[in-house]
Amino acid sequence: MSDLCEAGAVESSPRWRTVAAFRRALLIVLVLGQTLVACYYLLWVLPYHGGTWLELAILGLFAVLYAWIAVGFWVAAFGFAFRLRGGDRYSLLRRHKDRDLESVPLARTAIVMPVYHEPVHWTFSGLKAVYRDLERNGQLDHFEFFILSDSRDPDTWLAEQAAWHDLVRELGAEGRLFYRRRPVNLNYKSGNVADFLRRWGRHYEYMVVLDADSLVSGRTLVRMVRLMELEPRVGILQTNPNIINGQSLFARIQQFGNRFYSPLFATGLAAIQMGDAAFWGHNAILRVRPFMRHCGLRKLRGPGIFGGPIMSHDFVEAAYMGRAGYEVWLEPGLGESFEESPPTLSDELVRDNRWAKGNLQHLWIMLTAPGLRFAHRMAFLNGIMAYLASPLWLLFLICTTVEAARMTLAPIDYFPDGHQGLFPLWPEWRPEWALALALSTAVLLFLPKILALVDAIVHHLAKGFGGLGRLTVSVLIEIAVSVLLAPLRMLAHSRFVLAALFNVSLKWAGQNRTEETTWSEALRTQLPGMVIGVGWSAFAWSLDRLFFLWSLPVALPLVLAVPTSVLLSRVSIGRRLRARRLLAIPEEGKRLAILEDARTARAQIKPDTGLRPVEHAVLSPDLNRLHWSLARDHRTAVRGEHLKAAVIRCLQDGPDALSAAELSQVLQDRSSLRELHRKAWCAPPSDYWGRCVQRLARENDS
Repeated sequence: MSDLCEAGAVESSPRWRTVAAFRRALLIVLVLGQTLVACYYLLWVLPYHGGTWLELAILGLFAVLYAWIAVGFWVAAFGFAFRLRGGDRYSLLRRHKDRDLESVPLARTAIVMPVYHEPVHWTFSGLKAVYRDLERNGQLDHFEFFILSDSRDPDTWLAEQAAWHDLVRELGAEGRLFYRRRPVNLNYKSGNVADFLRRWGRHYEYMVVLDADSLVSGRTLVRMVRLMELEPRVGILQTNPNIINGQSLFARIQQFGNRFYSPLFATGLAAIQMGDAAFWGHNAILRVRPFMRHCGLRKLRGPGIFGGPIMSHDFVEAAYMGRAGYEVWLEPGLGESFEESPPTLSDELVRDNRWAKGNLQHLWIMLTAPGLRFAHRMAFLNGIMAYLASPLWLLFLICTTVEAARMTLAPIDYFPDGHQGLFPLWPEWRPEWALALALSTAVLLFLPKILALVDAIVHHLAKGFGGLGRLTVSVLIEIAVSVLLAPLRMLAHSRFVLAALFNVSLKWAGQNRTEETTWSEALRTQLPGMVIGVGWSAFAWSLDRLFFLWSLPVALPLVLAVPTSVLLSRVSIGRRLRARRLLAIPEEGKRLAILEDARTARAQIKPDTGLRPVEHAVLSPDLNRLHWSLARDHRTAVRGEHLKAAVIRCLQDGPDALSAAELSQVLQDRSSLRELHRKAWCAPPSDYWGRCVQRLARENDS
């Protein structure tokens, strides 16, 4: 089947494209029609009915933001309708009966996990669970695993190499589980995957991409491969990952919201995008040969942010796959696909800082790349608006504040901007229209949550979330916290967008998965927002009491930002709510083999010996031999003297005497590793390495 695709015989399915065109047109009509009605109401709510430049700016910003909210509402409404009908009959899973799917032979598939400074034990335990689940399903022979490391810190990548070696021996995975660390880190995660494909891609029909926190069951992996075999036009098949393992209050709220609301949104999104879906970079399967041929990412050549390597690669790769004639599908029916959430608000915002710049880069691709499908250009726009909406919202608040101040402090202008003639323009206020407009906006924001409740009742899903009563309380908790977090995210995302537009460089780092937010950290990061909230409220109070009340939904969360950030990070609060089955998800109440394996493996933490991975690599005979086998001979005429000098400093003063780059060079050189091992064992007991030898001896004795 794949040969048919590679021969250039890939054609679009006219049937689903016709259906998709109708659905998208209906969505556009609904969104634009609703936005026009809302703008008409706002026009008559404004005192001069759009007669000033300021009011026109307010109207324009409102139109963009209202349409953005309306899109989300109607996607959820579509999802609700399709779930009532039992799903979308055009989805990939609905096209094939289970017995036909189970009879399809599997093709050779690579499972790749790019990592960068991730918690080693946690990450490798997750991959171990995926391996075990495939083995349990009896389909392991068709899959091979690759850990693709970009870690630069020596302690991290030495720990990765040791953990990989232990995992291969434990699983009996020789020749099936591989580790590769790039010596040069180029182009972030996409460059890491591209390096793998250049070296080994031709050996595989498909590639499944996992993140460091991904878990996908063996059953789902097998079904994905079989669907790809049955659907030769499909280039990428994306699952809908559910968030799990939330411990802190913040993570549990994110986990609950994702698990409870995503069936509606994912079903609606899949029904609208159909074969022009997006790729989210992980928990997906890709057809290797067309991906290698059509999805290479060249550096952007635009100005500022729009130049250099593409940071958010996934949407671009989906668009390029679609341009080549292949389909990209999101399949919500593929369950047992999981990921994790950042444990704190601060960690989420660190991640969003990276994503904001990457998504804004897509504007250049959306406007300049030839041949992209309209749906993929709209996916770019959707990703851009995920961050651009925040500064637009902030600008809207500023404009409305200026308008309120002008109406309160300045005399009434009967001849505003552009209004000429003998007849004055009388300002009018329509409070009942303003209330109706506010209510319609609230409906757009909160009705999807009510639809999700109805969906849970109709499909008898409430029990998995703790029962209908606890589920309702959980939804109310999630709504309250979302209202508190919205202004905080608005300010943070506005800052990220400005930094991105000015092309401020970013540090790409691994994700924290355990630490809570301290009061000092929260005060340091949230103090600017608190000052803005207090100042805005005070100004609103001095202007008008009604305007002050109108400002509270935004100002009050900013004032409470520090305790909000700290309390949401607390694991103890999350555990107490879990004990009461609040913010519960079905996966916490049923035994799923892959999740049980991951929990068990992650709980088996080795005791802390007091020695760093670098020290173990130098002193332990077994580990030194392992790292030596993975190293190379780098002592050329040019680098030899430099490495010798670095080894001498490391022996005299310990590894901290070298920079991370120097230490990495030493530990990647075979001769240096041997010399360090031999001479460290001969060090006097009072020296750095002598003390390390004593600690290692005590460790072995215990």
